[in-house]
Amino acid sequence: MEFWKFMFVPTILFLVIVAPMWISMHYRSVNRAARGLTREDRESVEHMLVTVDKLTDRIEALESILDADHREWRQQVDRQGRDQHTSEG
Repeated sequence: MEFWKFMFVPTILFLVIVAPMWISMHYRSVNRAARGLTREDRESVEHMLVTVDKLTDRIEALESILDADHREWRQQVDRQGRDQHTSEG
């Protein structure tokens, strides 16, 4: 009987304060996830994709320039990467 007297107030506080907040926050996050991306999120993703495409084009251009000017650059980069891995290990 003593245990139930001790747990009565915390249980009531949980049911009145914590549980409703918990439930409302849960359903709010479920609704957000169900809605998907907002217009702003979509625009941001599109902007990032355009930036990635531009960066990819730039990398390809730089690699073609390096291939034309310094034919051995890829082997040097591979060798340096292997040397770093062996010195770290």
